[in-house]
Amino acid sequence: MLLIPAIDLKGGKCVRLRQGRMEEDTVFSNNPIAMALHWVELGATRLHLIDLDGAFAGKPVNADIIYDITQALPGIDIQVGGGIRDGDTIQTYLDAGVRYVIIGTKAINAPHFVSDACLEFPGHIILGLDAKDGRIAIDGWSKLSRHSVIDIAQHFEKDGVEAIIYTDIQRDGMMNGVNAEATSKLAEKISIPVIASGGVSSLEDINELHQYEEKGISGAIIGRALYEGKINLTQALSLVQSK
Repeated sequence: MLLIPAIDLKGGKCVRLRQGRMEEDTVFSNNPIAMALHWVELGATRLHLIDLDGAFAGKPVNADIIYDITQALPGIDIQVGGGIRDGDTIQTYLDAGVRYVIIGTKAINAPHFVSDACLEFPGHIILGLDAKDGRIAIDGWSKLSRHSVIDIAQHFEKDGVEAIIYTDIQRDGMMNGVNAEATSKLAEKISIPVIASGGVSSLEDINELHQYEEKGISGAIIGRALYEGKINLTQALSLVQSK
């Protein structure tokens, strides 16, 4: 199971939010590139970069920093989300060395965009499903749609997305545990990998998620817990490898 450190970008800095609220941010580093290098030095093989400003603006805002990170870490798989609303943005990121692009809001507002992207960029599209009480949240988590997580996941699985990142936004950044039950239920309903996100705050959470690996949970994104020292990445990687 992959353990994927998160680097959320706001104003050129590495931050963490609580439940996706932009006004509740904590700055953990003024140098996101150094932070990316740090996680890789500890053993990370994939990084999760989110352009928070881009998610709200509807277009990339911190793309230069993302580019610098990809150039500094050419052998690392990097997945990027936030503000990806057109094919040109996808192409630009892939040309810069990004391995996967994450499509969220645009998938709900214009479903054909995902199917077109999967055809044009096969193997590079990940669907980001952010949910509250089983309903999809969009526009930087500022709105709830009427769509259910499982229905949307099954729809886009047929379109050819590589994986799904499932985030429980009520738990994101709150340090009170991952929603393994909902994540595993989603994984059981589809055949593509599911990456857990939101609330991963202890080795116990990672161990719990790992129990569902055979059911399709292929990874976990870890944010605030790493930055606050609640999870030691080296220990977490050792735990997963020992399984």
